[in-house]
Amino acid sequence: MQIDKARQYVYKPATAAHYSLQNFKPAIIKAVAQHENLYFSQKFTPVQFHPTLAFEPLHKQSEWQQSALQELLKYLKAHSPFYQRLFKEHNIDIRNIKTLQDMKYLPTTTKSDMQEHNWDFLCVTTDKIKEYTATSGTLGRPVSIALTENDLQRLAYNEQQSFLTADGKPEDCYQLMLTLDRQFMAGIAYYQGIRKLGAALVRTGPGLPAMQWDTIFRLQSNSIVAVPSFMLKMIEYAKEHGIDLHHTPVKKAICIGESLRQGDFELNTLGQNIHKEWPIHLYSTYASTEMQTAFTECGAGMGGHQTPDLIILEILDDEGNPLHSNQYGEVAITTLGVEGMPLLRYRTGDICTFYETQCSCGRYSRRLSPVLGRKQQMIKYKGTTLYPPAIFDILNSIPFIKEYVVEVFTNSIGTDELKLHINTPLPVDDCEHKLRPLLQSKLRVAPLLHFHSGSEMQQMQFPANSRKQVRFIDNRVTAL
Repeated sequence: MQIDKARQYVYKPATAAHYSLQNFKPAIIKAVAQHENLYFSQKFTPVQFHPTLAFEPLHKQSEWQQSALQELLKYLKAHSPFYQRLFKEHNIDIRNIKTLQDMKYLPTTTKSDMQEHNWDFLCVTTDKIKEYTATSGTLGRPVSIALTENDLQRLAYNEQQSFLTADGKPEDCYQLMLTLDRQFMAGIAYYQGIRKLGAALVRTGPGLPAMQWDTIFRLQSNSIVAVPSFMLKMIEYAKEHGIDLHHTPVKKAICIGESLRQGDFELNTLGQNIHKEWPIHLYSTYASTEMQTAFTECGAGMGGHQTPDLIILEILDDEGNPLHSNQYGEVAITTLGVEGMPLLRYRTGDICTFYETQCSCGRYSRRLSPVLGRKQQMIKYKGTTLYPPAIFDILNSIPFIKEYVVEVFTNSIGTDELKLHINTPLPVDDCEHKLRPLLQSKLRVAPLLHFHSGSEMQQMQFPANSRKQVRFIDNRVTAL
């Protein structure tokens, strides 16, 4: 019985936290750990950050990453119950993985793996965990991500590098228009990154345009970190209250959570609507809680720069084979230097491509394209393939649509049906009369329309306990 409980502590420390270590003799814990080859071999070595690696040629970056990959594989084999099991099931001998090209022989990991086996990804005992974060649950139930002190230091370094990429300077003052609570990793990441950069920050949180503008002018915040759609509300408030958007202290915005660019790197409709009214520099970002790393644009605006000492990037086809630059596929990442819950060939579900030409900023690091869409959110509607971001871009371009939610569901014959939930200042009949031909011409299909009041739309977009504004609802019986 003692051995079984000790094994549970070793394998799933977070779920077995009600077992006190005092209940076990140290020899039992050690014996189990040694037997399972978990915690008493291949000690974790904190990553040696290499902030100039992105400026070195790609072959130098690959050499560095190959060495880091070897350490990661040994660490996973020694400490990760999930990857131990995965390696065994697929007969993987990690000694055969010698180069980045050999990664194609390794199985991939998915979001559903993390949802079903969350704590099997944990590589440390609970006493090493210093912070618990969680995903937003956009594509299912949230996944908990545990961070050690080393992980928190890595997170701070990652965001420091991101802000430097986005032309950040110690003399800047960043206004954080996002939450730092609700287990939101990005909030604490930006906070720590700005501190490591040496800049000043103001934690105003999300919402309340009046308060945001008052703080900007009172403290002369020259930079903001915000969701782009909220910036439209800032613009609307400014226009209503006589604020000259061409003469504000704000010079740049780090934009999170929503895409600003098209595949050709030109601003999409959302980006255009912001920039034409508020001509500040917009920097787009791409990240997720699981990867604990960000891809951030430089001033050239030609894709999010990979931080090569923190993450390995692959673009995969449906069978998990790596694709070349300029080919669209699914983003897969391998974390480097993560101690608590490292990931190997983790498929994010996002459809992108990457570019390998040197950027005008001087970096040789790979650049990630804007997200075309999420694989799970692909819609097959009346013979047309659609992704939600393309629909968002069209709706953002229509001035008489104030707010919207896109819903997809399974109809009576088992195919995808598309419904647009709309809030408009126009009379419903007038809006519908104008909207239908526009949608028909731009989408080539005519979705169902449902009109809502402002308060109804607010409830749809901000359901209880939601951390993000909801723009897309997938009510299909079997999501793609």
